[in-house]
Amino acid sequence: MSLRIAPALPSLDESSVVVPAPDPGPGNWSGAPAAILVDDTFWLAYRVRRPLTSGRGVTTVIARSADGLAFETVCELHRESFGADSFERPALVRLGDGRWRVYVSCATPGSKHWWVEALDAATPEGFASGTRRVVLPGSDEVGVKDPVVVRDGQAWHLWLCCHPLDTPGAEDRMTTRYLTSEDGLAWTDRGLALAPGGGWDARGARVTTVLSLDPLRVLYDGRPDAASNWFERTGLAEASRPGEIRLHPVGTDPVASSPASDGALRYAAAVPLPDGSTRFYFEAARPDGAHDLLTSLATSAS
Repeated sequence: MSLRIAPALPSLDESSVVVPAPDPGPGNWSGAPAAILVDDTFWLAYRVRRPLTSGRGVTTVIARSADGLAFETVCELHRESFGADSFERPALVRLGDGRWRVYVSCATPGSKHWWVEALDAATPEGFASGTRRVVLPGSDEVGVKDPVVVRDGQAWHLWLCCHPLDTPGAEDRMTTRYLTSEDGLAWTDRGLALAPGGGWDARGARVTTVLSLDPLRVLYDGRPDAASNWFERTGLAEASRPGEIRLHPVGTDPVASSPASDGALRYAAAVPLPDGSTRFYFEAARPDGAHDLLTSLATSAS
């Protein structure tokens, strides 16, 4: 499948660390970012994780920046407030009435199940005391997490990572489904968007950011096997025809990975800028096995 226009992509070349890992060593991760630009201010929501012996995903942080590089924390959400064993990737949205919403991915204690809650507040600083709703509960058959939410005028689009729970010990498998909504709270499942491939992404495929809606083109996380859980690389996928929701990988290899330790470069988030460039935020492995949250700027199609 050929691309009409080569997309901008995240890159470790000339990237900058936005949030370092909380400590050295494997299992210490800052990342799983969601990012938007509102009124010339960059807003970032991300997860801080510790090793399995120290708590897993412990906080979701909301931060802002004037330049997209130096961020100031304005709110911190703690997993205990949600009765969750762990947090994973959030999503951040400015609502049409000027209020704000953050979607939080929560792990059910003693289970491989995940659910997603939405918090609404007048400002990001108020999320900790905001209005909470479970909007994507999952089920006994599937855990749901890592939502990618896009508002296009009055339309709401969501790409949701789904983990089947039917086979004990194999809950790491993942596919992505596409949902729509009129308010970002009540969602309708429109079908499978992206399934695992047959090579480097054979175990799972998780949409992480939308590069364009028309044509539909995304970046996604993939991995070949269960042993690569948490160490995903980034791939590119697109729809074959206008209006089609099913995505197909472009090429046979990842488009971005880290040369260090476990090789992870995942959870890429794209922020289009007024000058036509794109700022990416992503989580990437460093030599000691920890993961930093980084940013890179793509100034033109590559």
